Amino acid sequence: MSLGDDHGFGGDTSSRVDDGFRGTGQTRTRLPGTDTDVYGGARRPVRNSRSLITVVGVVVLLIAAIAFANQGGGDEERAGETPKGPESAPTAATGVKPVQGKVGGIPTGYGRNEQGAQSAAANYAVALGSDGMFNKDRRSQIVDTVYTPDVAAARRGDLDKVYSDPKFLSSIGLKPDGSAPTGMTFITRFNPVGSKVESFSPDSASISVWYSSLFGLAGDDSTNPVTEAWYTNTFALKWVNGDWKITDFTQKDGPVPVGRDQVASGAKEMADAVQQFGGFTYAR
Repeated sequence: MSLGDDHGFGGDTSSRVDDGFRGTGQTRTRLPGTDTDVYGGARRPVRNSRSLITVVGVVVLLIAAIAFANQGGGDEERAGETPKGPESAPTAATGVKPVQGKVGGIPTGYGRNEQGAQSAAANYAVALGSDGMFNKDRRSQIVDTVYTPDVAAARRGDLDKVYSDPKFLSSIGLKPDGSAPTGMTFITRFNPVGSKVESFSPDSASISVWYSSLFGLAGDDSTNPVTEAWYTNTFALKWVNGDWKITDFTQKDGPVPVGRDQVASGAKEMADAVQQFGGFTYAR
Protein backbone atom coordinates (compact mmCIF):
# COMPACT_ATOMS: atom_id res chain seq x y z
CA MET A 1 0.00 0.00 0.00
CA SER A 2 1.04 3.53 -0.59
CA LEU A 3 -0.21 6.94 0.35
CA GLY A 4 0.44 10.14 -1.54
CA ASP A 5 -0.77 13.41 -2.88
CA ASP A 6 -2.22 14.50 -6.16
CA HIS A 7 1.30 14.37 -7.51
CA GLY A 8 2.01 11.19 -5.63
CA PHE A 9 1.12 7.57 -5.97
CA GLY A 10 3.54 6.88 -8.73
CA GLY A 11 4.37 10.47 -9.60
CA ASP A 12 8.09 11.15 -9.50
CA THR A 13 8.31 14.59 -7.97
CA SER A 14 11.80 14.57 -6.59
CA SER A 15 14.59 15.94 -8.70
CA ARG A 16 17.16 14.35 -6.43
CA VAL A 17 17.10 10.66 -7.24
CA ASP A 18 20.51 10.06 -5.75
CA ASP A 19 22.34 8.28 -2.97
CA GLY A 20 21.01 10.53 -0.22
CA PHE A 21 19.98 7.44 1.71
CA ARG A 22 23.49 6.01 1.42
CA GLY A 23 22.48 3.64 -1.35
CA THR A 24 24.65 2.31 -4.13
CA GLY A 25 22.72 4.03 -6.87
CA GLN A 26 22.28 0.71 -8.67
CA THR A 27 19.02 -0.28 -10.25
CA ARG A 28 17.95 -3.81 -10.83
CA THR A 29 17.91 -4.57 -14.55
CA ARG A 30 16.74 -7.82 -16.07
CA LEU A 31 17.95 -8.50 -19.58
CA PRO A 32 15.24 -9.42 -22.11
CA GLY A 33 14.82 -13.11 -22.74
CA THR A 34 16.88 -14.24 -19.75
CA ASP A 35 16.17 -15.56 -16.27
CA THR A 36 18.98 -13.63 -14.63
CA ASP A 37 19.58 -10.02 -13.78
CA VAL A 38 22.69 -7.90 -13.84
CA TYR A 39 23.51 -8.92 -10.27
CA GLY A 40 23.98 -12.47 -11.50
CA GLY A 41 21.27 -14.04 -9.36
CA ALA A 42 18.69 -16.47 -10.59
CA ARG A 43 15.27 -15.09 -11.23
CA ARG A 44 12.88 -15.69 -8.36
CA PRO A 45 9.82 -17.86 -9.01
CA VAL A 46 6.81 -15.72 -9.83
CA ARG A 47 3.44 -16.12 -8.21
CA ASN A 48 0.39 -17.32 -10.07
CA SER A 49 -0.39 -14.72 -12.73
CA ARG A 50 -4.02 -14.42 -11.72
CA SER A 51 -3.07 -13.68 -8.09
CA LEU A 52 -0.42 -11.20 -9.22
CA ILE A 53 -2.90 -9.35 -11.44
CA THR A 54 -5.41 -9.21 -8.57
CA VAL A 55 -2.89 -7.78 -6.11
CA VAL A 56 -1.52 -5.26 -8.61
CA GLY A 57 -5.05 -4.18 -9.52
CA VAL A 58 -5.95 -3.61 -5.89
CA VAL A 59 -2.83 -1.55 -5.23
CA VAL A 60 -3.39 0.59 -8.34
CA LEU A 61 -6.97 1.24 -7.26
CA LEU A 62 -5.86 2.16 -3.77
CA ILE A 63 -3.21 4.50 -5.11
CA ALA A 64 -5.64 6.29 -7.42
CA ALA A 65 -8.37 6.66 -4.81
CA ILE A 66 -6.24 8.07 -2.04
CA ALA A 67 -4.31 10.27 -4.45
CA PHE A 68 -7.59 11.95 -5.31
CA ALA A 69 -8.41 12.46 -1.64
CA ASN A 70 -5.05 14.07 -0.96
CA GLN A 71 -5.20 16.59 -3.78
CA GLY A 72 -3.81 19.90 -2.63
CA GLY A 73 -1.25 22.57 -3.14
CA GLY A 74 2.42 22.16 -2.57
CA ASP A 75 3.76 23.81 -5.68
CA GLU A 76 4.15 27.17 -4.01
CA GLU A 77 7.68 28.28 -3.20
CA ARG A 78 8.67 28.02 0.43
CA ALA A 79 10.63 31.19 1.08
CA GLY A 80 13.65 31.05 3.30
CA GLU A 81 14.40 27.37 2.80
CA THR A 82 17.93 26.33 2.09
CA PRO A 83 18.13 23.61 -0.59
CA LYS A 84 20.28 20.65 0.32
CA GLY A 85 22.78 19.04 -2.00
CA PRO A 86 22.86 15.33 -2.83
CA GLU A 87 25.40 14.46 -0.14
CA SER A 88 24.75 11.38 1.96
CA ALA A 89 23.25 11.91 5.39
CA PRO A 90 24.77 10.20 8.43
CA THR A 91 22.84 7.15 9.60
CA ALA A 92 23.83 7.43 13.27
CA ALA A 93 21.36 8.85 15.77
CA THR A 94 21.91 12.51 16.65
CA GLY A 95 21.29 12.09 20.38
CA VAL A 96 18.65 14.83 20.33
CA LYS A 97 15.46 13.94 22.21
CA PRO A 98 13.01 13.19 19.37
CA VAL A 99 9.62 14.11 20.84
CA GLN A 100 8.02 15.70 23.88
CA GLY A 101 4.91 13.50 23.98
CA LYS A 102 2.19 11.75 22.01
CA VAL A 103 -1.32 12.52 20.81
CA GLY A 104 -3.43 9.42 20.28
CA GLY A 105 -0.29 7.34 20.02
CA ILE A 106 1.29 9.64 17.42
CA PRO A 107 4.60 11.22 18.52
CA THR A 108 4.43 15.03 18.67
CA GLY A 109 6.46 17.93 20.03
CA TYR A 110 9.49 17.98 17.74
CA GLY A 111 12.53 20.21 17.84
CA ARG A 112 12.59 23.27 15.58
CA ASN A 113 15.60 21.98 13.69
CA GLU A 114 16.51 19.56 10.92
CA GLN A 115 16.52 16.60 13.27
CA GLY A 116 13.04 17.46 14.52
CA ALA A 117 11.69 17.86 11.00
CA GLN A 118 13.09 14.49 9.94
CA SER A 119 11.67 12.79 13.02
CA ALA A 120 8.26 14.34 12.37
CA ALA A 121 8.21 13.25 8.73
CA ALA A 122 9.10 9.65 9.60
CA ASN A 123 6.53 9.34 12.37
CA TYR A 124 3.82 11.03 10.33
CA ALA A 125 4.48 8.62 7.45
CA VAL A 126 3.90 5.73 9.86
CA ALA A 127 0.62 7.26 11.08
CA LEU A 128 -0.70 7.88 7.56
CA GLY A 129 0.16 4.31 6.57
CA SER A 130 -1.52 2.70 9.57
CA ASP A 131 -4.80 0.80 9.80
CA GLY A 132 -6.12 3.72 11.85
CA MET A 133 -6.81 5.50 8.57
CA PHE A 134 -9.55 2.93 7.91
CA ASN A 135 -11.40 3.80 11.14
CA LYS A 136 -13.40 7.04 11.10
CA ASP A 137 -12.55 8.23 14.61
CA ARG A 138 -8.87 7.28 14.40
CA ARG A 139 -8.58 8.78 10.92
CA SER A 140 -9.95 12.10 12.15
CA GLN A 141 -7.42 12.12 14.99
CA ILE A 142 -4.54 11.27 12.66
CA VAL A 143 -5.51 13.98 10.18
CA ASP A 144 -5.79 16.60 12.94
CA THR A 145 -2.44 15.57 14.42
CA VAL A 146 -0.21 15.40 11.34
CA TYR A 147 -1.64 18.14 9.07
CA THR A 148 -1.76 21.89 9.58
CA PRO A 149 -5.27 22.96 10.70
CA ASP A 150 -6.21 24.48 7.35
CA VAL A 151 -5.04 21.47 5.35
CA ALA A 152 -6.76 19.06 7.75
CA ALA A 153 -10.03 20.92 7.30
CA ALA A 154 -9.68 21.00 3.52
CA ARG A 155 -8.86 17.31 3.07
CA ARG A 156 -10.97 15.65 5.74
CA GLY A 157 -14.05 15.31 3.55
CA ASP A 158 -12.25 13.72 0.62
CA LEU A 159 -10.32 11.35 2.88
CA ASP A 160 -13.55 10.28 4.59
CA LYS A 161 -15.16 9.73 1.20
CA VAL A 162 -12.35 7.47 0.00
CA TYR A 163 -11.88 5.45 3.16
CA SER A 164 -15.62 4.86 3.68
CA ASP A 165 -16.46 3.97 0.08
CA PRO A 166 -17.94 0.42 0.21
CA LYS A 167 -16.77 -0.39 -3.31
CA PHE A 168 -13.23 0.68 -2.52
CA LEU A 169 -13.17 -1.22 0.79
CA SER A 170 -14.55 -4.33 -0.88
CA SER A 171 -11.86 -4.16 -3.57
CA ILE A 172 -9.14 -4.51 -0.92
CA GLY A 173 -11.01 -7.25 0.92
CA LEU A 174 -12.45 -5.22 3.82
CA LYS A 175 -16.00 -5.01 5.14
CA PRO A 176 -18.06 -1.79 4.68
CA ASP A 177 -16.98 -0.55 8.12
CA GLY A 178 -13.29 -0.91 7.19
CA SER A 179 -12.68 -4.00 9.32
CA ALA A 180 -11.25 -7.32 8.17
CA PRO A 181 -13.49 -10.33 7.46
CA THR A 182 -13.78 -12.97 10.17
CA GLY A 183 -10.67 -15.11 10.37
CA MET A 184 -8.45 -12.55 8.61
CA THR A 185 -6.09 -9.84 9.79
CA PHE A 186 -5.76 -6.56 7.90
CA ILE A 187 -2.15 -5.41 7.76
CA THR A 188 -0.93 -2.00 6.66
CA ARG A 189 2.32 -0.74 8.11
CA PHE A 190 5.01 1.67 6.93
CA ASN A 191 8.58 1.00 8.07
CA PRO A 192 10.92 3.98 7.55
CA VAL A 193 14.49 3.11 6.60
CA GLY A 194 15.97 6.60 6.37
CA SER A 195 15.24 10.29 5.92
CA LYS A 196 16.82 13.13 3.98
CA VAL A 197 16.58 16.92 4.24
CA GLU A 198 15.72 18.38 0.84
CA SER A 199 15.48 21.94 2.18
CA PHE A 200 15.12 23.58 5.57
CA SER A 201 14.35 26.84 7.33
CA PRO A 202 13.08 27.44 10.87
CA ASP A 203 9.55 27.88 9.50
CA SER A 204 9.33 25.21 6.79
CA ALA A 205 11.10 22.13 5.55
CA SER A 206 11.03 19.52 2.82
CA ILE A 207 11.90 16.04 4.07
CA SER A 208 12.08 12.77 2.13
CA VAL A 209 11.40 9.49 3.91
CA TRP A 210 12.39 6.16 2.35
CA TYR A 211 10.36 3.24 3.66
CA SER A 212 9.03 -0.24 3.02
CA SER A 213 5.34 -1.00 3.37
CA LEU A 214 3.39 -4.11 4.26
CA PHE A 215 -0.16 -4.25 2.96
CA GLY A 216 -2.80 -6.93 2.59
CA LEU A 217 -5.00 -9.46 4.37
CA ALA A 218 -3.46 -12.34 6.27
CA GLY A 219 -5.77 -15.34 6.15
CA ASP A 220 -6.05 -18.76 4.55
CA ASP A 221 -8.66 -17.59 2.03
CA SER A 222 -7.17 -14.17 1.34
CA THR A 223 -7.15 -13.04 -2.29
CA ASN A 224 -5.06 -10.01 -1.33
CA PRO A 225 -2.12 -11.51 0.60
CA VAL A 226 0.33 -9.33 2.49
CA THR A 227 3.02 -8.01 0.17
CA GLU A 228 5.99 -5.68 0.53
CA ALA A 229 6.68 -2.54 -1.49
CA TRP A 230 9.18 0.33 -1.32
CA TYR A 231 8.47 4.05 -1.65
CA THR A 232 9.88 7.49 -0.94
CA ASN A 233 7.54 10.20 0.34
CA THR A 234 8.61 13.84 0.31
CA PHE A 235 6.80 15.89 2.95
CA ALA A 236 6.34 19.65 2.94
CA LEU A 237 6.34 20.66 6.61
CA LYS A 238 5.43 23.93 8.28
CA TRP A 239 6.15 25.07 11.83
CA VAL A 240 2.69 25.72 13.29
CA ASN A 241 1.69 26.17 16.94
CA GLY A 242 5.03 24.94 18.22
CA ASP A 243 5.35 21.81 16.09
CA TRP A 244 6.01 20.51 12.59
CA LYS A 245 2.89 19.78 10.54
CA ILE A 246 2.31 18.54 6.99
CA THR A 247 1.05 20.92 4.32
CA ASP A 248 1.54 18.56 1.39
CA PHE A 249 3.38 15.42 0.36
CA THR A 250 4.27 13.48 -2.75
CA GLN A 251 5.32 9.93 -3.39
CA LYS A 252 7.40 7.90 -5.80
CA ASP A 253 8.35 4.23 -6.10
CA GLY A 254 11.61 2.92 -4.65
CA PRO A 255 14.51 2.72 -4.29
CA VAL A 256 13.75 -1.02 -4.37
CA PRO A 257 16.39 -3.51 -3.19
CA VAL A 258 16.98 -6.86 -4.85
CA GLY A 259 14.77 -9.43 -3.15
CA ARG A 260 16.04 -12.62 -1.55
CA ASP A 261 14.67 -16.07 -2.28
CA GLN A 262 13.03 -16.46 1.12
CA VAL A 263 9.98 -18.64 1.66
CA ALA A 264 6.91 -16.52 2.40
CA SER A 265 5.42 -17.01 5.86
CA GLY A 266 1.98 -18.49 6.34
CA ALA A 267 -1.07 -16.36 7.08
CA LYS A 268 -1.11 -17.09 10.83
CA GLU A 269 2.59 -16.44 11.26
CA MET A 270 2.29 -13.12 9.44
CA ALA A 271 -0.78 -12.04 11.42
CA ASP A 272 0.85 -13.01 14.73
CA ALA A 273 4.03 -11.12 13.85
CA VAL A 274 2.23 -7.87 13.13
CA GLN A 275 0.19 -8.15 16.34
CA GLN A 276 3.14 -9.10 18.54
CA PHE A 277 5.81 -6.75 17.18
CA GLY A 278 5.01 -3.12 17.92
CA GLY A 279 6.25 -0.11 16.02
CA PHE A 280 8.79 2.54 16.99
CA THR A 281 9.07 6.25 17.62
CA TYR A 282 11.47 7.35 14.90
CA ALA A 283 14.18 9.91 15.53
CA ARG A 284 17.23 11.39 13.79
